[in-house]
Amino acid sequence: MSTTYGDVGLGHTATTTRRVSNLFRKWLNAYRQRRQRRRLQAALCNLSDRELMDIGTTRGEIDYVVSNPGTDPRGARSVM
Repeated sequence: MSTTYGDVGLGHTATTTRRVSNLFRKWLNAYRQRRQRRRLQAALCNLSDRELMDIGTTRGEIDYVVSNPGTDPRGARSVM
């Protein structure tokens, strides 16, 4: 009995591996972004109210700033 392998079987395996790899990469990127947001939130929470005002935000805006990094909570354009 002999077994032959064609391009179809290999292509399917490569496609499946690529999809799993892409899924893992997306999960890893999301995980890293979430950790970065949590570190930013912790750093902002550790600042005093005076320091927060110096950077143009308030304690009540920390969650918004962390969730929307390129947006100014007051509606002005960010200089980033």
